[in-house]
Amino acid sequence: MRKSLTARLVALFSFLTLEVLVVGGVFVASLLLFFYLTRVVFVAHSAQFDDWGFRLMDTLRAPRPWLTPVAEFITFFASARFLVLAGILGPLWLRWRGHRHEALELFLAVAGSSLFNQLLKTHYHRLRPSSALILQPGLSFPSGHAMIGMALYGCLAWLLWQHRSHPVWATLLVLWALLIGLTRVYLHVHYPTDVVAGFAAGLLWLILLRAALNQLKLRSYKLR
Repeated sequence: MRKSLTARLVALFSFLTLEVLVVGGVFVASLLLFFYLTRVVFVAHSAQFDDWGFRLMDTLRAPRPWLTPVAEFITFFASARFLVLAGILGPLWLRWRGHRHEALELFLAVAGSSLFNQLLKTHYHRLRPSSALILQPGLSFPSGHAMIGMALYGCLAWLLWQHRSHPVWATLLVLWALLIGLTRVYLHVHYPTDVVAGFAAGLLWLILLRAALNQLKLRSYKLR
């Protein structure tokens, strides 16, 4: 009995250590990537990566005009209207199902990343590309669709993974967030650097949020 308990504790400790290492590595990588992109865009004023990304998407679009309405459809799933609904109805549904902590995490993932995105856009104040295929108001860096979309779908993916259910769906959710970001470049409403920076900032917010919520859980347990 003791050996079985010890083996379980060792396995749990190993899993937690691996999780901390992976999450910590993603956090550091995302932070370095974001600040590297700010130097590329605002210090070096390099457009090499942006031009390459636009050329790639233009080459993809030229012989396939039918892809444009498809891109517009996909990009809707990280639009302001959709995110407001998802950020309210999603947590309400989780709360109704009895997942109180998960509901709070999803709400804060969407609401917090939205506020964080606006603060970053106001700070960097980068104008959108003049070659946009659709009208899109607001500033450009980092992409809100990429950042908030990563926060929303990344949070849902993590919740599914955490409950050991539907790991394939968790992977598909992350891929969906990446695809939404690519549609922003395809439609020329964001520079590629905006989108990559949005992905990085979305991951940063998710990791910071989860760390903060974990600390609150630990404190609540200690007070009991």
